[in-house]
Amino acid sequence: MSIKPGRSYPLGATYDGFGTNFSLFSEVARKVELVLIAQDGSQECIALTEQDGFVWHGYLPGIGPGQRYGFRVHGPYEPDQGDRCNAAKLLLDPYAKAIDGQIDGDESLFGYRFDQPDTPSDTMDSLGHTMVSVVTDPAFDWGDDRAPDLAYHHTVIYEAHVKGLTQTHPDLPEELRGTYAGVGHPAIVEHLTSLGVTALELMPVHQFVQDPHLKERGLSNYWGYNTIGFFAPHNAYSSSGTCGQQVTEFKTMVKALHAAGIEVILDVVYNHTAEGNELGPTLSFRGIDNASYYRLVDDDPAHYFDTTGTGNSLLMRNPHVLQLIMDSLRYWVLDMHVDGFRFDLAATLARQFHEVDTLSAFFQLIQQDPTISQVKLIAEPWDIGEGGYQVGNFPPLWTEWNGRYRDTVRDFWRGAESTLPEFASRLAGSADLYQSDGRRPLASINFVTAHDGFTLRDLVSYNDKHNDANGEGGNDGSDDNQSWNCGAEGETDDPEILALRDRQQRNLLTTLLLSQGVPMIAHGDELGRTQRGNNNVYCQDNELSWIDWNLDRPNQDLLAFTRRLVQLRRDHPVLRRRRFFRGDAPDGSLGDLAWLLPDGSRMQESDWHWDEARAVGVFLNGHAITEPDEEGDPVVDDSFLILFNSHHEALEFQLPDASFGEKWHVAVDTSQNSADGPELRAEGSVHIEARSTLVLIGQ
Repeated sequence: MSIKPGRSYPLGATYDGFGTNFSLFSEVARKVELVLIAQDGSQECIALTEQDGFVWHGYLPGIGPGQRYGFRVHGPYEPDQGDRCNAAKLLLDPYAKAIDGQIDGDESLFGYRFDQPDTPSDTMDSLGHTMVSVVTDPAFDWGDDRAPDLAYHHTVIYEAHVKGLTQTHPDLPEELRGTYAGVGHPAIVEHLTSLGVTALELMPVHQFVQDPHLKERGLSNYWGYNTIGFFAPHNAYSSSGTCGQQVTEFKTMVKALHAAGIEVILDVVYNHTAEGNELGPTLSFRGIDNASYYRLVDDDPAHYFDTTGTGNSLLMRNPHVLQLIMDSLRYWVLDMHVDGFRFDLAATLARQFHEVDTLSAFFQLIQQDPTISQVKLIAEPWDIGEGGYQVGNFPPLWTEWNGRYRDTVRDFWRGAESTLPEFASRLAGSADLYQSDGRRPLASINFVTAHDGFTLRDLVSYNDKHNDANGEGGNDGSDDNQSWNCGAEGETDDPEILALRDRQQRNLLTTLLLSQGVPMIAHGDELGRTQRGNNNVYCQDNELSWIDWNLDRPNQDLLAFTRRLVQLRRDHPVLRRRRFFRGDAPDGSLGDLAWLLPDGSRMQESDWHWDEARAVGVFLNGHAITEPDEEGDPVVDDSFLILFNSHHEALEFQLPDASFGEKWHVAVDTSQNSADGPELRAEGSVHIEARSTLVLIGQ
């Protein structure tokens, strides 16, 4: 086949309607071959003889969408020097827009002999045992698709897994379950819109690898935090095919969600790849240019420097790694129309050298990029490396998963001591974390549960994790869940315990959805989803991790309750302020926020330090909102009085004087799963049950 010189950029395979340009970066390569793979598995190798700035390239007329391909890189195999080239390994294109197949664990995938780890397996061809890249067609009819472009104070995030969300839904055709098409189906879209969700945060959909050791145990990499293709939608989530069809299906899903006003946020894993440490397979980056893509131990480059717990970390100070990540992000925004990203283990992305540095090159590139800087950017602000817990320390452009919010709210509702001061701070938007650097309450992505850990129902049903099904002897998953089983471990028929668990779920949801900041609901929590005490279902692709859409009466009630809370938040701007509260007015008059004791008086400094404090009231003044709306007009809302009682006994809460409000209406009572309640007068009292919340609206 005749090859033309082509161009060095864009990297990857680019189809122009007449042929395809192929381009690959490798500084260490001595020779690069493009491998065209036929459907029968036969191959044709074509040398890329053109090289510009360590980019090898060529153009093949007549090659178009659906063509499967890979690369073979000839270069040094010297692990002690950090080089691991091996031309016997068929390598994925780091810029592949689609990937076909999956690995099978064969010895040929590895750069060494199993019985002789120091001997390269340079005679064992991995073709037929590995994944292959696919040329794609960029054309797609987006029609009148427009990004919803919702401001954070209008945002309610729903974290979900493509398969877990859709696999058992009775209104989905069998062939669409577990797929992008399933997520975009009217039945799923209707559930999200009826719930009031404005953004769907999808767990990893970049092409990931199924770990052979999990498959041998009858398990799988269900969560997908094992990326190998940063441009390719994961092929197993496609109902229509894996030779480029997955791209079209993903775009169709995004278009359907946008039409319903729902943004799409991707959980992305740019901190490491699926190739693991020095004992892992050679699938792409390792064989292309190991020392350029990965952080190696400074004085021992045969080993990988790992702050992710997965075996490797990408080398964030290498310009080609930064280019790869930025090109990937722009592709997903510009070509795939996604609306934002949640960055897994984002602290690793800030490690140019050893320490976490949020002024690193990666964050500077994000800040100045005209495309990426304008979408939603959410950091998981930690990794497992030294100094890796960075909640509150990311740059002003970023929002963060607020792990301290999760921990504090869990502790308050399970009755832990000395939680009241921090509970109040988290409820009011975490000014202690975000105000000093100019950020606002909306920098805080508030959550009580997420994919990692207990579900909401399990949080109130288990004291301990029950992970035996994972086959790791109970050593996986967190041991500190800050949970409380309400009196019995796991399933029970005790009506009092069941009623308490229902109430605790309502308490947690009420706190979440009425806190300042951006709420995130974990998929299925509104339906009472359980993982039967497993707090780490990363390997459980089965009913344990999927949503059960067959709802009994308590879970139907929980769904209705959640919908009411989201609607309440949507209707009242005082519950989703863009700026922090100021507290008392300078002249001593009623300000925008007040904290109240159960006797109706204002909290004093000494009251915050009472270890046994379990109850508090917060007054939100809807007539003292100083921020304008999007049109620049003043914002006026109803006032709220929210009463929290995490004590095991009921109490009488004295209502404040008439300056706060002359009449109050009970809008939410978590003790009764109630949407409506009686009208109350100022300076009267209201009974609040043990471990419950009352939400009062001023009349």
